[in-house]
Amino acid sequence: MAKRSAQRVFAALPDMRGSIVKRTVKEQISDKLASHIASGILGIGDELPSERELAAAFSVSRESVRSAIQDLASRGLVEVSQGARTRVISVERAARDFAIASPRAVNRYDLRSVHEARLLAERAVVADAAERIDAATLARLEASLAAQKRCLNDPVSFLICDREFHFAIYRCSSNALLADFVMGLYTYLMEQRRTAVSQPGAILRSYRDHSEIMAGLRAHDRAAVVAGFDRHLDRIYRTTEAILEAMGRSAEESSSG
Repeated sequence: MAKRSAQRVFAALPDMRGSIVKRTVKEQISDKLASHIASGILGIGDELPSERELAAAFSVSRESVRSAIQDLASRGLVEVSQGARTRVISVERAARDFAIASPRAVNRYDLRSVHEARLLAERAVVADAAERIDAATLARLEASLAAQKRCLNDPVSFLICDREFHFAIYRCSSNALLADFVMGLYTYLMEQRRTAVSQPGAILRSYRDHSEIMAGLRAHDRAAVVAGFDRHLDRIYRTTEAILEAMGRSAEESSSG
C-alpha cells in the first residue's frame, strides 16, 4: 500500500513541476530595481544609473537591463525619456515580498536593536558562506568590487552594487531562512544610509571594507570574514547613529525657532 501511494505521488510530479514558473533575467532585474525603490535607495525624482552601470552591477547584459526598465515603466514606477536618464516617478506598488521583513516593518525598530540583531544573525550567515562560497560567486563578487571602484563618487550606484555584493554572500549560507532574515535587516533606514555614503570618503571606506571581506572569502577563512563584517557593520552603525542625531538636533532647532 505504501509503495503504491509513493508511486502515485511521483507520478504527479511532472504536473507539479509544470506549475513552477521560472523567472526570467528581466523579471529578476526588474524586481531588484523595484526593491531599491521600496527600500529608499532610489527615491522619487532620482535618476537611475546608466544601462551600462546597471549591467555591471547586476552582472547581466544591457538588453536585460533595458527590458527590466521597460517593465518598471509599464508599472508606473519610472519614466523613460529619450535623451535623458530614466527617473523614478512613483513608489506605489514597488514593495513586494523580497525578504522576510519589509523595509517598513524593519524601520519600526530602534537602531541599536537592529544593529545587535544584525550582528548575531549576520555572523552566522557569513561564517557559513565563507566555507561554502563557490568559484562562480567569487567571480561575481570580484566583478562587483570592480564596479564599486568605478562609482566612488556616485552614492546611488554604489548602494546598488553594495546590495548585490552583500546578498550574493548571504545566499551562500546553507540556512536560507536565516539568510532571508539578514537580507530584511539590510534594508534598515536606507534613506539615512544614502546620506551616510554621500559624505566625503564614505564610499571609499566601504569599498575597503568589502576588499578585506573579499580577501577572507577567497581564503575561505571564517574568522577573517566575520571580523571584516563586524568592522563593516560597526561603521554602518556609527554613521547612521550620527545622522539620526543630526536629524534630531535639526528637528529640535526647527520646533524651537
